[in-house]
Amino acid sequence: MQEDIDKVLSETKEEMSHAIEHLRHELTKVRTGKASTNLVNEILVPYYGTPTPMGQIANISTTDARTITIQPWEKSMIEPIERAIFEANLGLTPQNDGELIRLSIPALTGERRAEYVKKAKALGEEAKISIRNTRHKAMDVVKKAVKDGYPEDAGKRVESKIEDTTKEFGKKVDDYVAAKERDIMTI
Repeated sequence: MQEDIDKVLSETKEEMSHAIEHLRHELTKVRTGKASTNLVNEILVPYYGTPTPMGQIANISTTDARTITIQPWEKSMIEPIERAIFEANLGLTPQNDGELIRLSIPALTGERRAEYVKKAKALGEEAKISIRNTRHKAMDVVKKAVKDGYPEDAGKRVESKIEDTTKEFGKKVDDYVAAKERDIMTI
């Protein structure tokens, strides 16, 4: 029975870590007014009939703080990439010079910044919900084990560990969201 409890603890940490990684990944997609290759890296472009992430068919880089350049490995891919950027609805207009595509990132207004901060906080709340759901599942397993004969005091210690882990990961979520908020609000 102790092995089951240990397994629940490790699975709980693993699931909470996945929630944090997902949050970090999603936060990279929130615009900050600075050029970032993450904005376009995963946009799907039809490549010989197969939707393929842009990062796999082109060299994506930032030339300065406000410009992203996309240089496809095949010239024939310029127009499909341009179309995919329009369809992704990023609010960016691609500039095509026949060799590469430039995206100019406009400066964010105060209103847009507030909107992006709200989006970052919503992503943080989703991560916290995921973490709390994981905690709830783990607590249920421990309570069932106590009912089935696992020592009650040991069960309380395990529940305490789960709570501490939940608080630790909740703090990480707050830290990531606060860092993103600072990044967005920095002009």
